Amino acid sequence: MDTKIDPRWQSALDHSRYLNNLLQAHPGLIPELAATWLQPLSEDLLLNPLRQPFTDDDALKSALRRLRHRAMAHIALRDLCGLAPLAEVVESMTMLADVTTNFALDHYHRQLAATYGEPLDANGQPQRLLIIGMGKLGGRELNVSSDVDYIFIYPEEGDTAGPKSIENYDFFTRVGKRVIQALGDLTADGQVFRVDMRLRPNGDSGPLVCSLDSLENYFITQGREWERYAWIKARVMNTGPNADGAAIGQWMDALRKTSRPFVFRKYLDFGAINAMRDLHAQIRREVARKDMADHVKLGPGGIREIEFMAQVFQLIRGGRDPALQIRPTLSVLKLLAERQLIPADGERELREAYVFLRRLEHRLQYVEDKQTHMLPVDAAERAKIARSMDFADWPAMLAVLDEHRGKVSRHFDAVFSDPEAGEHPLTGLWMNQLDEDTAIEAFGNLGFRRPKDAIARLAELRASSRYQQLPATNRQRLDAVGPRLIEAAGATPDPDTTLVRGIAFLESIARRGAYLALLQQYPMALKRVADMVCASTWATDYLNRHPLLLDELLDPRLYEIATDWNGFREQLRRNLADHADDTEREMDILREMHHGQVFRLLAQDLAGLQTIESLSDHLTELADSIVQETLPLVWSKIKKRHCETPKFAVIGYGKMGGKELGYASDLDMVYLYDDEDQDAQENYTRLSQRLNTWLSSQTPAGILFETDLRLRPNGDAGLLAVTVDAFRDYQLNHAWVWEHQALTRARFCAGDAKVGARFEAIRCEILCQQRDLTKLRDEVVAMRKKMTDAHASNSDTVFGLKHDPGGIVDVEFIVQYLVLGHAHRHPELTGNLGNIALLRIAGELGLIDPQQAVAAGNAYREYRRLQHAKRLSATPKAPVPRDEVERHILAVNTLWTAVFGSRD
Repeated sequence: MDTKIDPRWQSALDHSRYLNNLLQAHPGLIPELAATWLQPLSEDLLLNPLRQPFTDDDALKSALRRLRHRAMAHIALRDLCGLAPLAEVVESMTMLADVTTNFALDHYHRQLAATYGEPLDANGQPQRLLIIGMGKLGGRELNVSSDVDYIFIYPEEGDTAGPKSIENYDFFTRVGKRVIQALGDLTADGQVFRVDMRLRPNGDSGPLVCSLDSLENYFITQGREWERYAWIKARVMNTGPNADGAAIGQWMDALRKTSRPFVFRKYLDFGAINAMRDLHAQIRREVARKDMADHVKLGPGGIREIEFMAQVFQLIRGGRDPALQIRPTLSVLKLLAERQLIPADGERELREAYVFLRRLEHRLQYVEDKQTHMLPVDAAERAKIARSMDFADWPAMLAVLDEHRGKVSRHFDAVFSDPEAGEHPLTGLWMNQLDEDTAIEAFGNLGFRRPKDAIARLAELRASSRYQQLPATNRQRLDAVGPRLIEAAGATPDPDTTLVRGIAFLESIARRGAYLALLQQYPMALKRVADMVCASTWATDYLNRHPLLLDELLDPRLYEIATDWNGFREQLRRNLADHADDTEREMDILREMHHGQVFRLLAQDLAGLQTIESLSDHLTELADSIVQETLPLVWSKIKKRHCETPKFAVIGYGKMGGKELGYASDLDMVYLYDDEDQDAQENYTRLSQRLNTWLSSQTPAGILFETDLRLRPNGDAGLLAVTVDAFRDYQLNHAWVWEHQALTRARFCAGDAKVGARFEAIRCEILCQQRDLTKLRDEVVAMRKKMTDAHASNSDTVFGLKHDPGGIVDVEFIVQYLVLGHAHRHPELTGNLGNIALLRIAGELGLIDPQQAVAAGNAYREYRRLQHAKRLSATPKAPVPRDEVERHILAVNTLWTAVFGSRD
């Protein structure tokens, strides 16, 4: 046997006394390592020495420990000689833990089953003990001298099936104890892993094993915040050769359903920040007490702070974003950057720091195979560590280490800093601790014009049963947010209105501590709330209906007006795919993402970053996207569908067709299909009904759109979905002029593009028909008169923007008349370009005076702007003073007279 040391190993041997001693004690390892060390450790290499019968426990324990020697030497050589990146090292250590754990579990399960029989569930099926790896073991990030943290779970209570029948609990307790002994007992060969069972329910005082039902009950009645943090990384390790894959999968699903609601809340759980901050503060106090500033794991800027940052975002958002329910720290950080929850530069700095600190951690542990994280004090040991980290000396390494720790601490403080450190100067004002004169003066200094009303409103809040009955934690959070609301209101143009609306909003969310925690943790979000509620009644109502949207105020992209619609649709599809076949959740996802996008547009609108045209374009794109993504969802739930992709199109009319949607506009739609299958009519009618339901139903997340299908052929008496040919026949032979007017603003919005193209061809065919201009003029004017008689204000002092003569409807009717009357000679008029562009084209074509066209177009733009502003106010349908828009009324009336003649 050749036991000559490979000279390439020298750097590893110089660093690790443990490796030196191991090879001296077991020289037979040298040729084995020489044959394999240039390749990463494999599961097959680990299993080979275990593929033999073991006659007694001592033989098994000895084999497992010799396996560890072999694996540790392999890992240390590759790492210390620069062949193994961090990812390989931690995966190799995790693989060693998985192989040895599963081998011991399989061995002792068989051994005990031979005596007591298989432990059975209620259906008489054999069960297995589920070994849950926690911490770095669960995340497949095990360090090179780590404990293994286990929790033992078994599926069901019951009894074993053998002649010496015992309870399942007893059987699995015996299995668990033997697995612990097989790995953790200290023998002449050492131990495989130190085993830590303290993370199990009730810790050291709890039973060693726990049924799924008991675990669920524990989570509901006793589960603590730090256990949520621990369970993020929980992983079922069972992959042994004798495990029943189907049964293990079933039990893993059951465990996931039990643990996920405990770990990941359905709502955005910003309360987790306070809990994690408190936990970290405890750790820091312990570090300070034991003088552990040079602890690379627990010290300032250490590994634990990086893990905390990753995991607090998982706790906050993992329930709403299942993609965040992953375990490896670096994978979480990468996803957080992709979600723009942390900046890309921050992710890079944290990743580089994590890799550096973990490599340093391993080099500290290789020296003696001890679970240490403390930097050495001895100069020679320091030099050894520095060389193994590829530095010339200790000061050079320490400078880089301190730089990494400084960056980690900075990012950590940005996430976990306590905004309530110290009492807010307006706390006394919020809590009514000032005498009335002092309070009036304080409100006055902040810009409030009605201080007594503000004082009375605060007194009303504190006296209310809603406030008095709040849980103590919620009331504490509300009272922390309140002074900041007063401050934020004082910075708005109308502090009095902002405070009243802001208090009402806080009252509406007060029982949801997570929302209060968000506003407490992020004062900038509260400032943005104040700005929005000051600016708009509609925005206030929208936020009250959908407080989940508070999270949008933290998004750094909030005021980016270049919306990535492809990205939005991809994210929507991903979110829907994560909840496939859960209809209720799918409907809520559609609503939540729609509301979120509307809210972002609203914030930009109120900040003056959107024109009315760009806003309408965005809202229309959003509606199209939602309808387009809803269609395949609804179709997939029709059981007897006759084809995989529906030959079906959604046609938008009115504001949807004209790309002029507002925040709360209805969707006017017509459904067409082009399919000769015998089941087509039935299936597309069902699709139409369900699509309408999905879009317009009220769910816990709210509503998407009010829908209106009355513009379909034959109106309410007609079929919900009609063939393209039937639609053409109706438009050619049966439609009224007003229906052709409506067709000028219709367009294909969603569904099968081929059906959409057929519709567009029919639309152009209809619009380009030659018409009797006199007859057309008479019918359009008559229809306009009916609308005027029904809706006009008939006032000399105020003006109804939409229906009054000289208003919005006049412009629309002028354009529709010009399209229907002249498109046969000028097909460019059929383009879906919007009323202002079509007026300009008609002017260029000489159909109307170009200057009158521009003036009427400007009037139309201003009307829409005013109409939009009114919708955001407390009086959305109120008319405007006539004198403010007199010149626009004159411009539209002038063009009306030029086109149609006098109104008399």
